[in-house]
Amino acid sequence: MSQHSVYTSSKTGGRQQQYKALVTLLPYLWPAGEWSMRTRVLIALVLMVLSKFVNVYVPLLYKDAVDVLSGEVNPVIALPVALLLAYGLARLGSVAFAELREAVFARVAQRAVRRAALRTFEHLHALSLRFHLERQTGGLSRVIERGVKGIEFLLSFMMFNILPTLIEILIVCAILWKMFDIWFAVVTFVTIISYIVFTLVVTEWRIKYRREMNDRDTEANTKAIDSLLNYETVKYFGNEVHEANRFDKAMQGYENASVRSTVSLSALNVGQGGLIAVGLVLLMLMAGQGVVDKTMTLGDFVLVNTYLIQLYQPLNFLGFVYRQIRQSLTDMEVMFGVLDIEAEITDKPGAVALQVAGGEVKFDHVDFRYDERRPILRDVSFTVPPGKTVAIVGPSGAGKSTISRILFRFYDVAGGSVKIDGQDIRDVTQASLRAAIGIVPQDTVLFNDSIYYNVLYGRTDASREEVEAAAKLARIHDFVEGLPDGYKTGVGERGLKLSGGEKQRVAIARTILKSPAVLLFDEATSALDTHTEKEIQESLREVSSNRTTLVIAHRLSTVIDADEILVLEAAMTRC
Repeated sequence: MSQHSVYTSSKTGGRQQQYKALVTLLPYLWPAGEWSMRTRVLIALVLMVLSKFVNVYVPLLYKDAVDVLSGEVNPVIALPVALLLAYGLARLGSVAFAELREAVFARVAQRAVRRAALRTFEHLHALSLRFHLERQTGGLSRVIERGVKGIEFLLSFMMFNILPTLIEILIVCAILWKMFDIWFAVVTFVTIISYIVFTLVVTEWRIKYRREMNDRDTEANTKAIDSLLNYETVKYFGNEVHEANRFDKAMQGYENASVRSTVSLSALNVGQGGLIAVGLVLLMLMAGQGVVDKTMTLGDFVLVNTYLIQLYQPLNFLGFVYRQIRQSLTDMEVMFGVLDIEAEITDKPGAVALQVAGGEVKFDHVDFRYDERRPILRDVSFTVPPGKTVAIVGPSGAGKSTISRILFRFYDVAGGSVKIDGQDIRDVTQASLRAAIGIVPQDTVLFNDSIYYNVLYGRTDASREEVEAAAKLARIHDFVEGLPDGYKTGVGERGLKLSGGEKQRVAIARTILKSPAVLLFDEATSALDTHTEKEIQESLREVSSNRTTLVIAHRLSTVIDADEILVLEAAMTRC
């Protein structure tokens, strides 16, 4: 699946994809092995049927009460009171069964929403670095948000609005046929079928406007998020007007699509109202003639009118529900489309955990390219002996950071192999591989949380004392203690409230806390001043002592004591 299709609705084969999304959702509704959830579904279905039967019986009680009060049947003083009480209890029962159904099914619906969202979230983390470098965060966020809301709506309304309404229609037609004659049932049935067909046809026609609204909304949200994340860059270059124009252009597309959607909705509503009006007039004429001919009572006239109005209300709502269901399916189609994106890097069948003894790292004749047309590494070989430090120095574009990504297996090599203690990293689980390696990256990105949380992220089960000990080794403890909120200080979006050097020291602290067997420093002190850099290098010497360490730098002066220095040239060869 292309990146573009993740953020936009499918324009071709949409119905098939939506059916597929619906099938994907069914296991969440009937979860395997969870009998408590399945029992809730069955109870909810029983309550739904009871609610509809009681709802259909209400007009019959109303008819009897009208006939008694109009004197068309034997007036017994207790009878109207009893009928009216029964009428009131029936209406209460209809509402009570419906609300009980909602209460019972709520846990099933929310559990399904939670699990679908979790599955999508986990899958996103399983996708390759290539996907995440190309993604549009704002658009992807909006896709998931709409998809989750679509699931919630679909579970609540399709099962307990569409199906019950159809059941009620059939019951009403059967009652009218039995009590009067077939033509009452025929007119009612034809009116309803015409209404449904008209609704489906027009909704199918106008769904394209809703799809366009979604695409323009996603585009606008993507531009807004991207602009806000790059707030400082916008200010540096004075491009506020440019950003506003880009956002407004996207919103203009949304505005035009929204207007077309609203106008077409108005046409749909007028047509629906016209069909119901025609059916209502025909039934009232037939019932009125029956009253005149003395073949029907006044209560019968009221019954026919009540049934049609009672059906009209859910039918009117049915139009809205159907539109929302189609939209929910569209939103789910896009969200579940993310699940169709295959992970580029996966554990091979039977992969075992990495067994680290000494921690030797070996690149053996490695070739790598991000794109077939542009090789990055060609026949690169080197070995980092256990407990030793090897520095790789080279200019920008020589592939230094690529080496760290290959070592973490964010990408697989095109040729050759990478081994740790003689084990090809493609043969071991990714989790065990990454648990054995700690990195201080060149570009440090922090979570929008406290300093304490960002250091603790290195090992989430560490104690407070261990976090502070790591911060002291990274020469950031005293700085943090001097802040008004100490370790509770927030770092802001991507850590932007901290300076470059402060962010890098937080990154060093969390790597120290992780205490891995293999250390990787990718320009670990590039954002520090000379004095702090020397302090950090002393700390790094302590941390890297007796650990396999790979240092990546663009100049020799930033390299801590190394047992060997290798040079990468921009020509993708090592000399």
